[in-house]
Amino acid sequence: MSIILTVTDLSVSIDNDKLLNAISFEIRQGEIFALVGESGSGKSLTSLAIMRLLPDVISVSSGDIMLKNRSLFTLPESQMQKIRGKQIAMIFQEPMSALNPVMTIGEQVAEVIKIHLGLKKEAVKKKVISLFEEVALKNPEERYSWYPHQLSGGQKQRVMIAIALACEPDLLIADEPTTALDVTIQAQVLTLLKKIQKDRGLSILFITHDMAIVAQMADRVAVMRHGKILEQAECKTFFTHPQHPYTQSLLNDAMMKIEKSTTDTEKDALLEVKELKVYFPIKKGFLQRTVGYVKAVDGVTFSIKKGQTLALVGESGSGKSTIGQAILSLIPITQGSVKFENIDLIRLSNKALKVYRRKIQIIFQDPFSALNPRMSIGDIIREGMISLGVGPKTRVLQDEYIKTLLLKVELKADYVNRYPHEFSGGQRQRIGIARALAVEPELIICDEPTSALDVSVRVQVLKLLKKLQEESGVSYLFITHDLSIVPIVADEVAVMKEGKIVEQGLVSDVMQNPQHEYTQKLLLSAPKLPDINEKEVNDNSI
Repeated sequence: MSIILTVTDLSVSIDNDKLLNAISFEIRQGEIFALVGESGSGKSLTSLAIMRLLPDVISVSSGDIMLKNRSLFTLPESQMQKIRGKQIAMIFQEPMSALNPVMTIGEQVAEVIKIHLGLKKEAVKKKVISLFEEVALKNPEERYSWYPHQLSGGQKQRVMIAIALACEPDLLIADEPTTALDVTIQAQVLTLLKKIQKDRGLSILFITHDMAIVAQMADRVAVMRHGKILEQAECKTFFTHPQHPYTQSLLNDAMMKIEKSTTDTEKDALLEVKELKVYFPIKKGFLQRTVGYVKAVDGVTFSIKKGQTLALVGESGSGKSTIGQAILSLIPITQGSVKFENIDLIRLSNKALKVYRRKIQIIFQDPFSALNPRMSIGDIIREGMISLGVGPKTRVLQDEYIKTLLLKVELKADYVNRYPHEFSGGQRQRIGIARALAVEPELIICDEPTSALDVSVRVQVLKLLKKLQEESGVSYLFITHDLSIVPIVADEVAVMKEGKIVEQGLVSDVMQNPQHEYTQKLLLSAPKLPDINEKEVNDNSI
């Protein structure tokens, strides 16, 4: 089997600080080579080095990259431009921001073809439509003239794949191509990539931190950490005989064995949501008359017991986050009731509702945008305390209280005067948890709190949430589309589709014996690790 790409002793640096340290690997013709590791390990930096798109401040200090025995580093930029898109193409992580919002999707694919293949206008459009058909984009002729905002996340990612495949490259770099997608859309995109790779004999560098996706997609795997490649192996060997302690740790974290206490069915309900409806009006015409409604939440009923967790699962747009906003009275409710400790929050005035703002808090999905970059960590946590009149009144005592909170979420007390940009994603999420805990809530709404985190950091945050629940008796509404974590975090689960709950019950019942076809579809779509256990991972290692 011929070698498409060879990376030899590649090191890149900023001044004297090495970001990649003598990494070496090769990608063969027609194989999928997975590069795995936590954020900041150097995975995406490696892909940028291959594309020769490193920022000016980063320099290649040693090593080489060969594409079919041709050094990319010796080529002038004019020749490298001909290679990008034609011989090496890239699918980016975030399809929402990777497409030009003012160009139709057809024009964006056509642009690549015109630059590299020089076809005439009619031939270009014909090729674009055939590419849309290949990536299973429905009604390709009609959608040629659509703009990105008219497409879903999965459809945008299909357009990105079409752009990457337009000039039939030798190597496709897929940088976390499914991170922003729901489980069912992710399954479709992964199946599509696998099919195209097989049909075309394409080589793929697949960058990810999801071990289940690695098991499903890869032929060979390399593990990165702190700019170094620690281990390389065939995919099967990687899962059954991991050699490096860090690899063993990653696999153990991916299997996430966290003990949950037995569900107490006799506990009183803390929150009761009954026949909740949230409709958003559709307005059209010069006078903006209401012509219909988007039924974001359509008659939802559930309850959460004291000290327990309800997982709310479903695809994007199913209404999960809208329910969270409705419970917090952040959006108007069309119909129904939200009772907290038998008090209907919908009927309360803003002044009366302030008491319950303290009792119900939220942890947001994105730890990077959830914290004010201009405020210190201490002031971020203090803000809610002052606003809701909770905790000590003097600044000195508040500082001591905040330091205690930071220790509780396993951060250092002296972080109190630092700023958000000084912390990793996992640390920022811990700060978000500390902010929620500061006002001593009884219910925390966790809105996809681990979706932006690496597998090892995700486990740390989930363990922390469980520990805090055991210590304080706080209840959680855990909103997620990651089915793998539901048995770990939740006592009960409710599955949402198009604004309705289609199935709910104890986690063991729903996950092991799903009754509704949509629940079955979700479970079948979720990528799975090979059938190995933690003992095998550790026993088969050095």
